Amino acid sequence: MNKIRNVVFVLIGVAGLIFKGHYSGPAEDLIRSYLGNIAISFAIYFIMLQVPISSKYKRVWSAGLTLATVESFEILDGFGIFSNVYDSFDLLANVFGILFALFVDTVFSSSKKIATDK
Repeated sequence: MNKIRNVVFVLIGVAGLIFKGHYSGPAEDLIRSYLGNIAISFAIYFIMLQVPISSKYKRVWSAGLTLATVESFEILDGFGIFSNVYDSFDLLANVFGILFALFVDTVFSSSKKIATDK
C-alpha cells in the first residue's frame, strides 16, 4: 500500500512540474520560477522512500538523500546533462519541497496508523 501511495505522490509532484509552465495568475513569476523545484523535490523524496533502508529514521535518510540530489543538481548545473539556470532561491525552494513532502508523509502515515488502531 505504501508503494502505491508513494507513486501517487510522485505523480502529483510531476503534475506540479508540468503545471508550472501553464500557470497564469497571481504570483506568476514565483510559480514559474520555483514551483518546479518544490514539485520535483517533493517527488524525489517519495522516490527515495523506496531505497531499502531499514532504520527507524527512514524519513530522515530519504530527506537527506533527496536534499543531496536536488542541491547537487542545482550547484552542478544540471549535472551537465540537463539545462539549468542557477538561482540561489532554487536551493531554498528545494528545501521547502522536501519539508512539504515530510509533512505530507507524516500526516498520511499518522492517519493510516489511526485508522488501523480503531
